[in-house]
Amino acid sequence: MSGQAELSGPDLEKDGIPATDLVEGKAVLGHALGEAALLVRRGADVRAIGASCTHYGGSLAEGIVVGDEVRCPLHHACFDLRTGAAIAAPALNPVACYQVSQRDGRVFITGKREPMVSLVSLRKPATAPASVVVVGAGAAGGCAVETLRAEGYEGPVTLVGRDESVPYDRPNLSKDYLAGQAPEEWIPLRDRDFYAGKRIDLRLGQEVVSIDTAARTLALKGGGTLSYGALVLATGASPSKPPIPGVDDPRVHLLRTLADSRAIIAGVTGGARKVVVVGASFIGLEVAAALRTRGLEVDVVAPEERPLERVLGAAVGDFIRALHESHGVRFHLGDKPARIDDGEVVLASGGRLPFDRVVLGVGVRPEVKLAEQAGLSIDDGIVVDELLETSAPGVFACGDVATYPDRAAGKRLRVEHWVHAQRQGQVAAQNVLGARRAYAYPPFFWSQHYDVRIAYVGRGDKESAIQLIGDPAARDCAVIFREGSVVRAVATIGRDVLSLEVEDALERGDAKRIERLIAG
Repeated sequence: MSGQAELSGPDLEKDGIPATDLVEGKAVLGHALGEAALLVRRGADVRAIGASCTHYGGSLAEGIVVGDEVRCPLHHACFDLRTGAAIAAPALNPVACYQVSQRDGRVFITGKREPMVSLVSLRKPATAPASVVVVGAGAAGGCAVETLRAEGYEGPVTLVGRDESVPYDRPNLSKDYLAGQAPEEWIPLRDRDFYAGKRIDLRLGQEVVSIDTAARTLALKGGGTLSYGALVLATGASPSKPPIPGVDDPRVHLLRTLADSRAIIAGVTGGARKVVVVGASFIGLEVAAALRTRGLEVDVVAPEERPLERVLGAAVGDFIRALHESHGVRFHLGDKPARIDDGEVVLASGGRLPFDRVVLGVGVRPEVKLAEQAGLSIDDGIVVDELLETSAPGVFACGDVATYPDRAAGKRLRVEHWVHAQRQGQVAAQNVLGARRAYAYPPFFWSQHYDVRIAYVGRGDKESAIQLIGDPAARDCAVIFREGSVVRAVATIGRDVLSLEVEDALERGDAKRIERLIAG
């Protein structure tokens, strides 16, 4: 899933660079040993790491430096400048790390260092439960089990998931994979050999049906139990199926799992021409874009007057509609399906849309049944504290299912974003091991529409006042969401560095810096 950046800039191995060209905290792009590389001055030291993000090949030179880390502009992955380690999702693999020397006033890369683990994981865990079980093999669960091993935990680790597949790249299911532009081998985050090598016991295709928090045991569907010293609930969310007559037609699809995406692909190949997408949400519009890329006719039905208006405001909503229409999508807004009948979606307005396939993109609901039956506190999701621990000691929850105190928003949130789930899985695992690290990352997600990418950091809501800076039609704008005078979120098109800077400022609670960033 990574890509090699095109070699540019100075040859840092042969020619080096004047030491005076290195400014504190500013990355300089060059190349060495046949690879793109970054140099960054940190005080008296100069650090050198690979320049291509290991998630999807984003140019780290176009990102920002924050202390001892560099952040990728595409999907906000973070890497340690001292070691090359991936220290915050979505990247899971390190970048290269290089040896640096200085002579005659110039800085050179002289070789490659051996791969190093994160400096954090060099210390032993503060606590080590007898065993750890993670329930849910999605973004949060997959990152949780990896982090347990990366942080030095040596005890038994078990990952239980209803899905038959190893943890996979869920965002791609509605993007390039669905469009036919990403091969199947890109989708698993790790192969089974990785988990075996890390001594992680995979229990895929299995379901936990009950939790006994007093006995610290789990009961499995079909029989059998698991004991745990610590438990992480990463049960995620399930897609909603609206109560539309005919919705159980086999040609009607939800999209949540890899199996769902495969079923849609199978359904639209081999002669299918027409697809109706119900819902103008981010996922619904991504599906529309992916299927237009495949050359299918796509109709989108949604009750709102503009796509994404409630989330991004009227101006960006109009731009998104025009963008999709320019690619041939037909919108039926201010309307909704009344029934699905004999190969047609019959609209409340009386219109009829013939289809070969229907895809529903109308939201998800958190999977709280297990936690609720176990007596854990529930409020929209599983209630956790800032350490992501539930009302039962030794039981943590993370990802789509967790309702947590968000410092930047100033209230409890439950967030259904991929990167957020991964990062909560990482922090929950660290806290299982006694790190006592408060979860402080602001929510972040991205959405891809043809060649336009929207980045959204923070959390606005329907009461937020919306301020638009720039021009969506020029693909250069920012949408500012305020609660009173306080900026709670920023969405950007074509302003990746601003998105990264605002994320850092939200994480630090630096409201004045956010205002300076917005003012330019």
